[in-house]
Amino acid sequence: MAPKESKKGGASKKAKDAAKAALKGTHSRKNLKVRTSTTFHRPKTLTLSRAPKYPRKSIPHEPRLDEHKIIVHPLNTESAMKKIEENNTLVFIVDVKANKAHIKQALKKLYDIDTLKINTLIRPDGTKKAYARLTADVDALDIAATKLALV
Repeated sequence: MAPKESKKGGASKKAKDAAKAALKGTHSRKNLKVRTSTTFHRPKTLTLSRAPKYPRKSIPHEPRLDEHKIIVHPLNTESAMKKIEENNTLVFIVDVKANKAHIKQALKKLYDIDTLKINTLIRPDGTKKAYARLTADVDALDIAATKLALV
């Protein structure tokens, strides 16, 4: 026994749909996206933020350059002493990888020195020399004597 159709007007709905399809057509034209480039680029996909199940390093690396590694030692040669007396400038041997900003921060932290500017050069023996020009209100000779114990 075939099941009886419970909906009324089921056949007439099918007939209406068929008439509509015959009038309009079943294959309607889809609007195409206008392409402005001749090359096809793959779409940008979703990149999720990382949530690792375990750390890849057991202990995080300590900073490669801290202030004690940046400033190796102050220089007390004759030419360095002349710089201290005449130009209000202190001379230090510093780490080769340190930049001027690193040197300025290290001097502030270690010796509490405010500098106007830092000049650097790489010496022929491969070490880096830094000239720290101090502000006018501070005497380089005084700092060399008290904090650096040079004079």
